[in-house]
Amino acid sequence: METRRLEYLVDLDRLGSMRAVAELHRTTTSVVSQQLALLQQELGARLLERIGRGVRLTAAGARLATRASGILASLHEAKRDFDPDGEPQGTLRVAGFATAARALFPIMRELAASHPGVRLVLEEQEPDEALALVDAGRIDLALVYDYTLAPLRIPAGYESVRLWQGEWGIGMADRHADALPGCGLVPLPNRELMLALRDQEWIGNSRNNADEIAIGVLASLADYEPNVTHQSDDLALVEDLIAAEFGVGMLPLTREQRDNVRIVRMQDPPMLRASAAYLRGTAEWPLLRHVLDRLTAS
Repeated sequence: METRRLEYLVDLDRLGSMRAVAELHRTTTSVVSQQLALLQQELGARLLERIGRGVRLTAAGARLATRASGILASLHEAKRDFDPDGEPQGTLRVAGFATAARALFPIMRELAASHPGVRLVLEEQEPDEALALVDAGRIDLALVYDYTLAPLRIPAGYESVRLWQGEWGIGMADRHADALPGCGLVPLPNRELMLALRDQEWIGNSRNNADEIAIGVLASLADYEPNVTHQSDDLALVEDLIAAEFGVGMLPLTREQRDNVRIVRMQDPPMLRASAAYLRGTAEWPLLRHVLDRLTAS
């Protein structure tokens, strides 16, 4: 159904004559009449009736004009939202892991001040969950992560941009770190560190197997399979388990140290890589483009 025909119908309902519609659209009354006749044929409904020398909308035509008015308004709004030269507007739905979600807070504050009509809606999700929501049309932007030892496959039809990356180490209780060469205060060869942790229980992620894959790759350097006993997607709980000496687990080297938790660095540390993923072509949307630019700049 051509939107031009709906526009003619809506304007005829508003202006009352085909001549006025033709003048508004800088065309002829015969073109307007022809297009409205085609609209009637397309729908199989009588939309117009003659009154004297003019026409008016039937009850069916009036109902369609009311609906078409809302449809056209939505289309115009969508075109405005996706105008590459336009200002950010609309609602951006974002799903991602907690650290990346927090990185949006300054952007949300800035947009609230500069573009009060803009909304960013956040949903905390692990990478696979976030990408599934984009596939389902429920989310516009997925903030995801992977490890160099456990790469994430970005599906076909997506684009992605790297946001940041950081080194990770192995968090353990102080007494276990004290038993290591240099008391765990100097980087150790990966194999040497993993050999020293052979008998330890490990803490994985309850919602993403990337942690366990990375731990497994590291343990394979020392020829064993790690005993992953506990699981949590909350780094604070991982630290609590480590401090209580219930296991060891991967933690970012930049994480603030706490009592009875020491993060031991490897000579070749695994890297966590954060990325933004979105459907190909959607970055033309000014709001998404603005958020991506701010994320990569920070």
